[in-house]
Amino acid sequence: MASLIDAIDVKRRTLFELENVPYICLEADISSPTARGGQTLVRLKVRNLLTSAVFEKTFKAGEKFKEPDLVMVAASYLYSDGDGSHFLDQESFETLTLPGNVIGRALDYLKEGSLIEMQKYNGNPIGLELPQFVELDVTYTEPGVKGNSSSGSVTKPATVETGLEVQVPLFIKQGEKIKISTETGEFAGRA
Repeated sequence: MASLIDAIDVKRRTLFELENVPYICLEADISSPTARGGQTLVRLKVRNLLTSAVFEKTFKAGEKFKEPDLVMVAASYLYSDGDGSHFLDQESFETLTLPGNVIGRALDYLKEGSLIEMQKYNGNPIGLELPQFVELDVTYTEPGVKGNSSSGSVTKPATVETGLEVQVPLFIKQGEKIKISTETGEFAGRA
């Protein structure tokens, strides 16, 4: 049986299950009573891991939550079509599909064969976790022209192999491999 978590022990990034739905805590605030006999309350800002909805809810300190049946598995990106994006589980070699609304902007950083961590809840895929940085080839960028920096702008747009457009320094050329932050979508250096 899954262990129980007291509401007062829930901290930032704690995973828990409420009414058979997995959540991750984004913020936790404990308010102690000032009057005798008052109850300690825990206000949590949480994200539903199935729908990505974010909301706040208050619980009594003694309330208990189940630990969710969440596992991270290594998967490689195969392709996307009308049914969603398809991944190959690196352990079981089964094909897992995530719908477009779950994938979101992750396709901007995924190329065929990219390894990622996939989140499974009760054995079903519900989301993915990208690495902090990805390395992608620049497929198109204008050549940097000497003197362009006089306007104060020292970057230029570049398109990478996934179709994502990022601002890069003037010295980056077409065909180079660059590192991009998956959190901000910004250029992080040469690969």
